[in-house]
Amino acid sequence: MEIQLDEGFQFGLGAFETIAVVENHPVFLREHLKRLEGAQRFLGISQPVSETEVYAWISAHPMDNGALKIAVSKENRLFLPRENHYTEEMYDKGFTAGFAETRRNETSPLTGYKTMNYGDCILEKRRASGLGWDEAVFLNIRGEICEGTVSNIFFVKDGNIYTPEKCCGILPGIMRGYLMENYTVEEGVFFPEDLGQFSECFVTNSLMGVMPVMQLGERVFERRGMADCLRKEYRREVQRIILS
Repeated sequence: MEIQLDEGFQFGLGAFETIAVVENHPVFLREHLKRLEGAQRFLGISQPVSETEVYAWISAHPMDNGALKIAVSKENRLFLPRENHYTEEMYDKGFTAGFAETRRNETSPLTGYKTMNYGDCILEKRRASGLGWDEAVFLNIRGEICEGTVSNIFFVKDGNIYTPEKCCGILPGIMRGYLMENYTVEEGVFFPEDLGQFSECFVTNSLMGVMPVMQLGERVFERRGMADCLRKEYRREVQRIILS
């Protein structure tokens, strides 16, 4: 694999998508490629990736339950496969999370795109692992809850679903978009001191789907019914994609 040392690999001016692949079917491929195209447009990159090309690549590199990372920069376009490391045991147990030390800069235009400027997320994810957490959740400069290092975050109150607004400094995830499109989800501004009013918490991304959070900081969530229900319905959607 030959890599050109362009602005992507020297300064992080590149974009990527990580797509779940189940039984050789890329899940929400069209949505991923649309977001990738938007990031390329923002960064001034022209490395088009088509659905046909992705299906051809997967056909040549079969995956039963994996992930395909597509990374593009001005001079590079990479297809990088790996296993999906989320297990049934993780879902059964649920996540424990804490708050990141680093603050998310909600004023940066980079927060809204999935770029190779990913250092804050990686370092905080490592810190979380060292503390025995499954995920770390960022606050922004104003102290508002934003998102996890690799996830979007949701809360439940009286059967209603809530999630931070985009202006809080989040990357709008593909799974976040799926939930926003198919369920009633209210966007808002939330602070750590607001956690007591919520009965549930869960996080999402393209590889984990919907993951219940049983503890965030000092707040313990004893309920997970909404997360479990949404996960079951999402898994049915994945099966529909496979069969279509």
